[in-house]
Amino acid sequence: MYEPRTYRQQFNLKRFYPLEIVHRETDLWVGIDTASYVPEMKDLIYNKMVSLRNRLDRFIHRYPDFQKSLVPLSLKDRSLAEANEMAEAAARAGIGPMSAVAGLFAREVGKAINKKFHVKELVVENGGDIFLQLKEDLVLSVFAGKSALSQKIGVVIPAKETPLGVCTSSGTVGPSLSFGKADAVMVACKSTTFADALATALGNEVHTANDINKVMRLSEKYPEILSLVIICEGKAGIRGKFEVKMVK
Repeated sequence: MYEPRTYRQQFNLKRFYPLEIVHRETDLWVGIDTASYVPEMKDLIYNKMVSLRNRLDRFIHRYPDFQKSLVPLSLKDRSLAEANEMAEAAARAGIGPMSAVAGLFAREVGKAINKKFHVKELVVENGGDIFLQLKEDLVLSVFAGKSALSQKIGVVIPAKETPLGVCTSSGTVGPSLSFGKADAVMVACKSTTFADALATALGNEVHTANDINKVMRLSEKYPEILSLVIICEGKAGIRGKFEVKMVK
């Protein structure tokens, strides 16, 4: 069932020119600083989505386990760099390679825009998984569905740390597979694919609010995590180097 992506309303439309582009299951919100936006960007984004999806589909047709596996998968065929990156990121997180697909699409679209156009600021959001390139700091609120804490906790993303990925997994919101019951597990890393895989892997371990501290400790073995927010049953766990503030 489609759920309205109301969390997209947090982005300042005076700062970012908004584009929404859909191809099959991929539903992107792309924000480009208003001074850099040109209409040709929309076709570029759509064509990149189609091209990447087609190449992944051909790879999955040859190796269906790539799509089905819920555990790390060692690729014998390294011909598709994006598939290899997904598999490696997911293996480090201890789960299957498709856990990194949304983050991959967000990052690759961002790269394509930067390659073709001169862009100062860029947000590519794909179902809660975000690639960010900033010139000024941005407060990003954590969407947690019907939780009382949803969009009340804001993570300050320092522009100097970008480009980076901020990815969110949920066991109560959206269609993505999660074996946990967290309302939100948000992870920020330099690698968008790794942030995506880690958000899923850590989210799988949160079944009640009592699991938050355990999962926070588990996350400490990943030094790549710049910021982590876990929300479950009205409680939150927060760690990392980024400032966190309450949002009205």
